[in-house]
Amino acid sequence: MKQLPKFNVILIAVCVLIIVIGFALMTGEPSGATEYNPDIFSFRRITLGPMISLAGFVLMIVAILFPKKNKEDKQ
Repeated sequence: MKQLPKFNVILIAVCVLIIVIGFALMTGEPSGATEYNPDIFSFRRITLGPMISLAGFVLMIVAILFPKKNKEDKQ
């Protein structure tokens, strides 16, 4: 089984951080049964957070599939 190069592992770690930031942006106070919280429909929670998380997942695929640079390919 082949290991991923160090650069790919660093990219994967950055992508995980981006995904966590996106999920953190989606958190907040919930709307309860007795009181309504209009903040649940804010731009940050329904648009920005999911877009950042989606970008993290897409970049994760790129980070996994990123080709390894060989010294032999340069010649």
